[in-house]
Amino acid sequence: MGVNRKIKVLIVDDSLLFREVLAMGLSTDAKIEVVAKAVDPFDARDKILAYHPDVMICDVEMPKMNGIEFIRRLLPQYKLPVIVVSTVSSSVFDAMNVGAVDFVSKPDMYSRHNVEDFLHDLITKIKVAAISKVTLPKAFSQQLKGTVKEINSSRIIAFGASTGGTEALFSVLHSLPPTIPGILIAQHIPPVFSKMFAERMNNMTQLNVKEAEHGDYVEQGKVLVAPGGKHMRIKRIGLQYKVEVQEGDKVNGHCPSVDVLFESVAKEAGSKAIGVILTGMGNDGAKGLLSIRRVGGRTIGQDEESSVVYGMPKVAQTIGAVEKQAPLNRIPQLLLSML
Repeated sequence: MGVNRKIKVLIVDDSLLFREVLAMGLSTDAKIEVVAKAVDPFDARDKILAYHPDVMICDVEMPKMNGIEFIRRLLPQYKLPVIVVSTVSSSVFDAMNVGAVDFVSKPDMYSRHNVEDFLHDLITKIKVAAISKVTLPKAFSQQLKGTVKEINSSRIIAFGASTGGTEALFSVLHSLPPTIPGILIAQHIPPVFSKMFAERMNNMTQLNVKEAEHGDYVEQGKVLVAPGGKHMRIKRIGLQYKVEVQEGDKVNGHCPSVDVLFESVAKEAGSKAIGVILTGMGNDGAKGLLSIRRVGGRTIGQDEESSVVYGMPKVAQTIGAVEKQAPLNRIPQLLLSML
């Protein structure tokens, strides 16, 4: 995309009010142009052919065909970055699973503050989506076998991710054995959705996954996901690690912040830590990953080819924080070899 060219956006939603509010709100940004609006997937297909948008905003619940089925059918033909809009529901993860790059939750249309926050968030996500890589769903790699004897359970693993991260994390966790040391995750995600994300992974992997609560302990085979809107740190208590979950200001533009998690893991776990930075925009997590490496911990960065957005892993690689870089499907095996 040219430096000065505007990002062409197509809005797909069956609500006239929502389409108009969205179009007006997005048009306030000088870098975005709403080129068309569609009422349903069939209308949207015609508008895609006519206007060649750079990004599509798509409602999940629509007449004639839902947004998830539409994305599933569309992306093999048109590799168009899609941001889904949904009421608070786990259907957003189904949309991510079929190839959407990001999601936002629908605001209360009668709350001006809510709508303004929503538009600000969406504008940021559109700019990221415009430079992101559309990846079609792949079959997950086989679950790796490992036993307690083979894996040092005194270790601790910390993941950080942003755009494209929910699917990337699921892909990695799906392959890991239940004997894996305790895992901590800082994924840039809104409140409420973090709990749904954890529950989904708990149901679909061999691991015990939950949204972290203040006072939880890191345990073998257990995955703790930082709640949206809160930072997560660890504190060493004897031979164990206890989780601290607290509200706080955004760090690097995010709460939870990957750097906050990684810095605490470096400080409390030292050489027993493994830090993994996955797909995402910006620089959150790079300095924290470097801290883990400097205290003797091991570090992994996702490669450019398999990243939806090669931002966070690129910054980490550039500053020397990444010990080993790997495509997403190789990360589970690399993790086990480091253990």
